[in-house]
Amino acid sequence: MFICHAYVVKIAACLKNDMEIKKDNRGHISRVKASLLIALVGLVVGSVVFLATPARQWVTGLFHAGAGVSPANSNAAMFGYDLQHTHFDAGEHLLNTGNVNRLVLDWTLSTSAFIISTPAVTGGVVYVGSNDQSFYALDARTGKTLWFHVAKADIGSSPAVANGIVYVGSSDHKLYSFNARTGKVVWTYMTGNAIWSSPAVANGMVYIGSNDTTLYALDAATGKGLWGHATDNFVSSSPALVNGVVYVGSEDGNLYALDAKEGTMLWTAQAGLAIRVSSPAVVNGVVYIGSRDHTLYALDANTGRVLWSYKAGDIIDSTPAVADGIVYVGSHDHRLYALDAGIGEEYWSYTTGGIVDSSPAVVDGIVYVGSQDHSLYTLSAQAGKKLWSFATGGSIISSPKVANGLVFVGSSDHSLYAFNQMSISPDEQAKG
Repeated sequence: MFICHAYVVKIAACLKNDMEIKKDNRGHISRVKASLLIALVGLVVGSVVFLATPARQWVTGLFHAGAGVSPANSNAAMFGYDLQHTHFDAGEHLLNTGNVNRLVLDWTLSTSAFIISTPAVTGGVVYVGSNDQSFYALDARTGKTLWFHVAKADIGSSPAVANGIVYVGSSDHKLYSFNARTGKVVWTYMTGNAIWSSPAVANGMVYIGSNDTTLYALDAATGKGLWGHATDNFVSSSPALVNGVVYVGSEDGNLYALDAKEGTMLWTAQAGLAIRVSSPAVVNGVVYIGSRDHTLYALDANTGRVLWSYKAGDIIDSTPAVADGIVYVGSHDHRLYALDAGIGEEYWSYTTGGIVDSSPAVVDGIVYVGSQDHSLYTLSAQAGKKLWSFATGGSIISSPKVANGLVFVGSSDHSLYAFNQMSISPDEQAKG
């Protein structure tokens, strides 16, 4: 059974406050660190219940947003494509079901550690982090390095770009703010533990989770703390923002809905097990999120009431994509699922050769997704038919990014891959 009660809690408290680019060269094989995949699993056997519980000492409203907060563009390049995390780009049409099979490897970036960060692409520049502790800005067409910054620990967080600023977290506990053009550090904000979460930027504020158990809201221009909300475990999930509400999961098993301006908790709902890196997707008043209890949940965005749930064959750490009434999500059972967004009925599933932690991207009738069988797949969004695939040298946890007819994805073989359409000769064009 499922139980959920909406409630509001607000308790003020104080909080301490030269890489190498190669054409068609894949690089050394490296598997994803076991610590990322299995560390702090802490699986507690329990029933699959979404349950609202009385609030403990939530840390909310510790900083108050002032009136002079500078605006930020909500339509930024970020994890999940948009603030809702739909992973759906309705404006991209250069690749389609008729030509995606002509994709070929264009260039690769070879780093010295695996890449699980999902690239952000805007203004002809690709931004991506690597577990070699570096953050890279590259020319999207050529792969040429424009700038890079070395942090003090790995960068598995996926960047967000807004108003000429790039935001990204690191396992050195910091959220970084860079000038997108020059790479100059604008500000940093120190949290109490590693940041695996990816930032969301809107209305002059940047939201980020930390493994110190807290979701933070900061001034996007200055990095000043505005509020923080403490949970009972890591916040590796990435926040989504819709209609003044920020949604995020925690490894304590809860999905949280908070007032985006003040940090006041609106409701919380609890899964049977941890919500690790699966992040909420919010579409048409419904929040979709996966859990390590093998379940994808659909909840009312206003109340947290469970509308439906779907049981996969294993853990769901993938973030769902939602497009044209269909929800797509991967699972540790090696499958990508396509479900009816309204009722949770399965339309189709596609079986890969490995765990699917990668979050799917949907563009012009095609689903792009990576697998730990080392391959990037493109599938028909309607039928699940494989259209094209490419084998890298390592597991793919990074989520694909499609921009201007190019496809980008990171791999645990230490490389960022860029694919483009194979050129067609005039003779081939004449043949139709």
